[in-house]
Amino acid sequence: MIRKITPPILIGAGTLVLALWAGLVTAQWDDGGSSDELDQPSAEFSFARVMYYSTGRQGYGRSWRTDWPDAEYHFSRGIERLTRIDVDTDGKVLRLTDDALFDYPWIYAVEVGSWTLTNAEILRLREYLNRGGFLMVDDFHGTEEWAGFIYFMRQVFPNRPIVELEDSHEVLHVLYDLDQRIQIPGRHIVGSGRTWERDGITPHWRGIYDDQGRLMVAINFNMDMGDAWEHADDPWYPEPMTGLAYRFGINYIIYAMTH
Repeated sequence: MIRKITPPILIGAGTLVLALWAGLVTAQWDDGGSSDELDQPSAEFSFARVMYYSTGRQGYGRSWRTDWPDAEYHFSRGIERLTRIDVDTDGKVLRLTDDALFDYPWIYAVEVGSWTLTNAEILRLREYLNRGGFLMVDDFHGTEEWAGFIYFMRQVFPNRPIVELEDSHEVLHVLYDLDQRIQIPGRHIVGSGRTWERDGITPHWRGIYDDQGRLMVAINFNMDMGDAWEHADDPWYPEPMTGLAYRFGINYIIYAMTH
């Protein structure tokens, strides 16, 4: 079973105070075999990043590492500060075929426009989501990358529709009321006079639901929340964008851990 908790309580929403560097995720990519065996979770929540194979822009097989480990470092400390969730601030990196997958109620996959999933990974992701897990995907843009994401997501769930999240959906109000959905750009876009990449002009918050109406997959398309987390202490990156990305991420996590 996917581990769930009772709803946490907001304890503050002021300026984020970021701690000193505490450590790095130690899992590394290799070209074969399984990732190192993972210990059981030491806290209620760990930022669990999905390792996958790809031919993306970060280099052969490296797209999953985008924003790692700085996104984990900053965002995990934001969760720790703004909620009562007990957080493992080092985070985890795991493959979909790792048995430890089912110990993590929320997993994150970045640059999924270039991901490549094996049959075993497709079956395991389907099982994980059907058993109560939650996948957040982020940082992919435009028609071509949407097609790359959809190609494998349709193999995970051939018959489940992908729909736009309605303004009234609980995931947008479970802790923070996210009534204004603004496109969150990557750092390299800031200062260009626009907020989009490629032909991804319009941001989309989409999802896939199970038979009971539970949101299983949160799809942040034409956005880069990972950059907003990664550059939380960067004066070049707009603080309002980081704040919004934190609120979206925390809402997703609390929803995942309580539904």
